[in-house]
Amino acid sequence: MQCVELNPTGNFDPWEQERIDELLHQEIKNSLSDRLVFENDGIKLWDLRLLPGERLSFRRHNVNYGWVCTTGGLLITRYGNGKIDMIKLNQGDTEYFENKGKNYVNDLENIGEDTVVINILEYKHTKKASSVQYCD
Repeated sequence: MQCVELNPTGNFDPWEQERIDELLHQEIKNSLSDRLVFENDGIKLWDLRLLPGERLSFRRHNVNYGWVCTTGGLLITRYGNGKIDMIKLNQGDTEYFENKGKNYVNDLENIGEDTVVINILEYKHTKKASSVQYCD
């Protein structure tokens, strides 16, 4: 994975007005993608597919998750603080984020020529019972 900063934190001058309006006036989703593949008490498995030119709207990240890119691709991401990055993913690239309680916001747009597929594993925070168990 290669990442190039295109715009620094705090600078919204080069942003399209449409993106600023979306960030300020639309409900920001908490889901990591639009397609939930599997869920149990401990995890959620998301499938993220972006066709060329397709964009995932702004999302709020406040959970821990890991992802793997199964295709590679070229993406732009805009953060809620103004920063913009261009990201080149290779097939098999992975990353893990600890975002519990951080509430950062970003979008993701495929600016490449091929479909980008990313599988995301979200770790749920469930409360475990605090009982003591004894074995005979």
